[in-house]
Amino acid sequence: MQKVLKGKAFVYGANIDTDQIYPGRFLDLTDPDQVGKHALEGADPNFVKEVQPGDLIVASTNFGCGSSREHAAVTLKTAGVGAILADSFGRIFYRNVINLGVPLIVCPGISKIVKRGDVLTVDMTTGKVVNETTGASAQAQPLSEYVMNILESGGIKPMIKKQYGQE
Repeated sequence: MQKVLKGKAFVYGANIDTDQIYPGRFLDLTDPDQVGKHALEGADPNFVKEVQPGDLIVASTNFGCGSSREHAAVTLKTAGVGAILADSFGRIFYRNVINLGVPLIVCPGISKIVKRGDVLTVDMTTGKVVNETTGASAQAQPLSEYVMNILESGGIKPMIKKQYGQE
């Protein structure tokens, strides 16, 4: 896992819920590749056409609120999102995405210093976030050692398999 991430920002406001991240009309899909084609369709129909592997999502408060729909986490991972930075997250969404191995970074004030298309560098070890486009920076809350272990393992299932020698 890369400790320093760099990508283009896709910026969203407050209270983007799991139905906007992955609309309920697609819940019958189970193939992750098919699920990934509908990432953020409820909030931004062009997202999947524009996102590149490693790009970053930046949001205001309460990103991922709503239901415990795991499809919301799967769709963002499959779409290639490198990390999600927000002022705050919905609690269940946060755990679902971390458990799939995608970094979620709580960074108070991030939504005020980033515009769509800005290029960000995120240092996972220090929590420093730099907007390469404007020079602005922010300090994220550090990820715990346990969360870093999950991310470095590629998700919670691979981490547990590794711990029990079932790689």
